[in-house]
Amino acid sequence: MAASLTHVTIAHSPDADDAFMFYALATGKVGSPDIHYTHELIDIQTLNEYAKTARYDVTALSVHAYAYVADRYALLRSGASMGEATYGPMIVARSPMDAEALRRTTIAVPGQLTTAYLALQLALGPVETTTMRFDAILPAVRDGHVAAGLLIHEGQLTFAKDQLVNVFDLAGWWHARHRLPLPLGVNGIRRNLPAALQQTVAHDVRASIEYALAHRPQAVDHARQFARDLPTELIDRFVGMYVNQRTVRMGAEEELAITTLLREAHAAQLIPALPPLMWSE
Repeated sequence: MAASLTHVTIAHSPDADDAFMFYALATGKVGSPDIHYTHELIDIQTLNEYAKTARYDVTALSVHAYAYVADRYALLRSGASMGEATYGPMIVARSPMDAEALRRTTIAVPGQLTTAYLALQLALGPVETTTMRFDAILPAVRDGHVAAGLLIHEGQLTFAKDQLVNVFDLAGWWHARHRLPLPLGVNGIRRNLPAALQQTVAHDVRASIEYALAHRPQAVDHARQFARDLPTELIDRFVGMYVNQRTVRMGAEEELAITTLLREAHAAQLIPALPPLMWSE
């Protein structure tokens, strides 16, 4: 029986929302009996770089990075993370700074292929940046190593306890501009996998998200190990921000949000080409 298994690699970030999303698949609560899934946990910027060589069968991707790997990966309808008018990537600092001040300083960012960095460029234009792993940015700002930092994960809920202030809300800026969510992360699947396998994997990923939402306490408990000592109520709040009905299955509004972001980035010459949205479902 084991010899007949198809092995599929899944890569995603080591953070609470991705852990919640893949809880059921990683623990065998859901999944197709003839597929063995291997999970790799890697920071999103590294995953974006790895996607250029299609290293994993299924991978978390920044929407920004999709512009560079659309020839290798199709998008799954399930697993997207969207920023909303009231939450999303933000720039924090130790004291208030306006947009002009931000343009004159160096901002720590979690990677130049992240969607947050793309939105930063669209909002502020050319800025000086330094790249850090996503979970190193908040401490670097707090300790004075950089003047400002772009937060993409749990730090969005905890920055105030480190006496930092939100000086630019990128998702709020985007929503005011387009009345759309800011599309941040998606799941990609290798386009050269057999169509039937792609369809089965797409089903299993959606089933994993649905299972987690239906068994929230257990899935949140699983996500605790990736939440960098957040209390349970904040883990649950963070998960709710980025794993919800938009995540279960992208529809017309989410697709429009992705298209709008990529079109605007292409018009600003921030991506080399405007990729077609290729879906695997």
